[in-house]
Amino acid sequence: MTPSLRVVDDLARVDPAAWNALAGGQPFLRHEFLHALHETGCASPRKGWLPQFLILERGGELVGAMPLYAKGHSYGEYVFDWAWADAYQRHGLDYYPKLLGAIPFTPVSGPRLLASDAAALEALVAGAKALARDYSSLHVLFPTEREARALEQAGFMLRRSVQFHWTNAGYGTFDAFLGALSHDKRKKIKQERRKVREAGVTLRRLVGAAITGEHWKFFTRCYTATYRAHHSSPYLNLAFFERLGAALGEHVLLVLAERDGRPIAAALDLFDHERLWGRYWGAVEHVPALHFEACYYQAIEFAIERGLRVFEGGAQGEHKLARGLMPVQTWSAHRIGNPGFAEAIGRFLERESDGIGRYVDELAEHEPFRREDPV
Repeated sequence: MTPSLRVVDDLARVDPAAWNALAGGQPFLRHEFLHALHETGCASPRKGWLPQFLILERGGELVGAMPLYAKGHSYGEYVFDWAWADAYQRHGLDYYPKLLGAIPFTPVSGPRLLASDAAALEALVAGAKALARDYSSLHVLFPTEREARALEQAGFMLRRSVQFHWTNAGYGTFDAFLGALSHDKRKKIKQERRKVREAGVTLRRLVGAAITGEHWKFFTRCYTATYRAHHSSPYLNLAFFERLGAALGEHVLLVLAERDGRPIAAALDLFDHERLWGRYWGAVEHVPALHFEACYYQAIEFAIERGLRVFEGGAQGEHKLARGLMPVQTWSAHRIGNPGFAEAIGRFLERESDGIGRYVDELAEHEPFRREDPV
């Protein structure tokens, strides 16, 4: 049966159950998460995110989908191509709009070609390439390595980047994790946790229905203040966070820091049956080391308690290495329409990839874990 491709600009036109069956368990890929971003105005055409989702059907059944956006800028992506856009502009060419395959504001690796089988995956790639003829370029951010290699075979250029992830080596307790670290790293973490306790701060981990409307209001206040402190505009709003809690509460962890009975900081994580993703943090009072406690140590404790396999600490941040998060390679795939620019960007990516390789090797030399004495 011949499959059919169509483009939708509103996820309300796609059956949530059929979409989620393709997307799997990762919360960021679920219909509820993406639709909430759109309906609350966080990722809207007015803000430069025009949904152009590819939908592949066979016999009336959804067998493939790809989250795509026509983008009028490069904000909220975490794979930086501002220099490419600037080069286009200096040569009198338009880089925007471009076509982007990504989860808005979410530097989390996962499927970007939601396909029921190999034929559906191939059809999605072909459909995306055809759609991209109307744009300067097509970029697929944070796909799985399998998808990245499939895109490379289809003529895309691959780009590597680095994140820091913690892996659960079967630790029964947080102390067992500490025992695997070198002496100086273990000592540093203990000192940081003690500073938080001695400051009179206590922490609670709230999941699902335990997160109330007041909690969401406080968290949004923290989140917004953090962005503004860095002279940036927050991407998300209270309506989105409330929608997230209502629709996907079983995937949400809120770490709440309190002193003298009132909240002073909060960190938001999402999780599924095997992974925990650190997402956002903010505070209304400064307490030394509280960021590390709320964002990393509480997350690691939660992962150990739940038997989760990986904690992804988010984009960037070499300071995570000293806290047990190790460098992990992530991918993006790029197809540039202009042949001259494609060649130049390809050369740049080759040089950049060599540098990434050296960077990972250097980081590995400073790993925080104890090294066993040679036999």
